[in-house]
Amino acid sequence: MFAAILPVASLLVSTFFMLVAGGLSGYLLPLRAAAEGWTTLTISMMATGYALAFTASCLITPRLVMRVGHVRVFGALTALMSISLLMHALVFEPVAWIVFRSIAGFCVAGGYMVIESWLNEKVTNATRGAVFSIYMVVSMTALMAGQFIVPLGDPLTLTLFMVCAVLYSLALIPTALSGAQSPRPLTQSRFRLGRLFTHSPAAVVGSFLAGAIAGAWSNLGPVYSQNTGLTTVEGAFMLAIAMLGGAIFQIPLGRISDRLDRRHVMAGAGIVGLVLSTIATMWDSHHVLVFFVAVFLLGSVLFPIYSLNVAHANDHAEPDDFVEVSSGLLIIYGGGTMLGPLVAGYVMDRMGPSGLFATLAVFFTAYAGYALYRSRRRPLGAEAERSDFLAIPFARSQTPQFYEIDPRSEAETDEESEAA
Repeated sequence: MFAAILPVASLLVSTFFMLVAGGLSGYLLPLRAAAEGWTTLTISMMATGYALAFTASCLITPRLVMRVGHVRVFGALTALMSISLLMHALVFEPVAWIVFRSIAGFCVAGGYMVIESWLNEKVTNATRGAVFSIYMVVSMTALMAGQFIVPLGDPLTLTLFMVCAVLYSLALIPTALSGAQSPRPLTQSRFRLGRLFTHSPAAVVGSFLAGAIAGAWSNLGPVYSQNTGLTTVEGAFMLAIAMLGGAIFQIPLGRISDRLDRRHVMAGAGIVGLVLSTIATMWDSHHVLVFFVAVFLLGSVLFPIYSLNVAHANDHAEPDDFVEVSSGLLIIYGGGTMLGPLVAGYVMDRMGPSGLFATLAVFFTAYAGYALYRSRRRPLGAEAERSDFLAIPFARSQTPQFYEIDPRSEAETDEESEAA
């Protein structure tokens, strides 16, 4: 294990700092915006801007890297991440924050793509599984650590903004000082929606709805905690236990889907999400024990459903199409993360904080209903043709380069090596 980690240690350290800063900013900014008295819909527009820019960066950053190289692009993007946080601290105005948040989304996606392409260059098929697992652990641990930094400061002061900017800057140092050779140019994403939908309609629609669910929860969960009177510690705990629920139940859920029709498992997960969202709507945060148990169990389906979509899509794809299929679903997922916060923000402005869980209940209903509908339209494929489920780190949004590290991409890697 140590031999697998050593060549990528500096990249994992950069990833850790970026994700700690991402967890901190993802919790801090909605809290401060709510404290400023901005409407939930306005705050949701920040989330939509971030998601839009993140998705656009997945398409644009590879071209930038081809022009000036990995190190220069990563340095520029990291500097812009820090600047965006500092600008949040200087200008407290909704439109400006939407712009600053969009800049951060573009830069964060580009930073991930550079790091992940570098990781992929350094792994072999023998070490790919180990590095992939370590990368998932680092991702979730760092994001949770960032969320728990917020209770150590006051969102109404500038200190936490400064700490976040420093963390983004720290992410540059390990990569900038690394003597490792720069990797090959980033892979250009191919996005063929018609082909994807023809092969797996349930995965396409499911990925969009999974993005809407995750986008609404991740971005407006902090607003919910603020508006229902939870302390910053309780709010961080709420976000963390949802992630923990996803981490614990993702593998068991995936193993069940390897044995049954994945669409039935997807439908079951949607029904569970509907029931738990309804419980959370009725038993709000004033019933702390029931509420936190419901959130923990909600996380068990809220995050893993995207992994189910990817596995189902690859059941109907050729093995060497894994990266293309997964990257295409990622773009669709990104579209969902743009819509989800807007819908939830509008509903929360009308219904109050409970509108978040009411919105999630509607999205889960649509997710379950469409998966069940598709299971009646196409028979289950032969077991030999199905891909194995593999967990996807749900602690943050992914980029197309992430799927090149995934052990399921080994078939494509082998073909490229033979061609070379």
